[in-house]
Amino acid sequence: MFEQAARAIENAEILIITAGAGMGVDSGLPDFRGNSGFWQAYPPYARLGLSFIECANPEHFQRDPAFGWGFYGHRTNLYRETVPHEGFHILQRWAAGIGAPPFVVTSNVDGQFQKAGFADENILEVHGSIHWLQCQVPCSTTIWPNNEQIMVDERTMRAAQVPRCPACGGVSRPNILMFGDWSWLPQRTHAQEQRFQQFLDEHAQQRMVVIELGAGTTIPTIRATSERVGWRYPHAVVIRINPREPEIPLPHLSLPCGALEGLGRIDALLS
Repeated sequence: MFEQAARAIENAEILIITAGAGMGVDSGLPDFRGNSGFWQAYPPYARLGLSFIECANPEHFQRDPAFGWGFYGHRTNLYRETVPHEGFHILQRWAAGIGAPPFVVTSNVDGQFQKAGFADENILEVHGSIHWLQCQVPCSTTIWPNNEQIMVDERTMRAAQVPRCPACGGVSRPNILMFGDWSWLPQRTHAQEQRFQQFLDEHAQQRMVVIELGAGTTIPTIRATSERVGWRYPHAVVIRINPREPEIPLPHLSLPCGALEGLGRIDALLS
């Protein structure tokens, strides 16, 4: 399968990268898979008996914003400090060899593709980004960059200060689609979706390779996107790289390994 994947990339005219939480694991980021994984990353929530779904709830910004910003402030700081792993740069080299800019579709809110040097205008963040803020009400449709410096007490996971909306002075929140979320402002993501569809329309008759990295079935948005492209476009091949759930029907390719390992093994064959 690795040899077939390398041949597909050698023949590709267009590269699409789809990525879930597994893409960040090789950079040291938690994937929050199940309560045990989440609690290992955030022991204070284990003591409180709170799951990832309960912590990633927009109600906290209304009821207890210091608690809401404790979780999202810590994640903001973590993502700012994280260095993208070599797999990001392998993908950039492949795209450079193809000679056409790639498009990235990710459910991750961490901004790691931008940090690695991928063009922001060719990235679709389906769940939004922690690096952008909005009013929690919201009082308007304004979305602005997250330039906040957020101190978090890691014993209690509470923020020392709560970022505010510059328009109304109320609490702000990350522009991320959370669980049970009715106040998320989707305009930024919708604009990205339009650019992705334009990209697909423009390259519909070219040889596409979709490289899917670390996208699970619990929230299957990324897997569904990969499969939609793979079945809808006549010259598309999906390479699914996943250590636990790699299955995809032929003629698409299944590589049962982590993101960095899979990219590295393909890259060795290309080299």
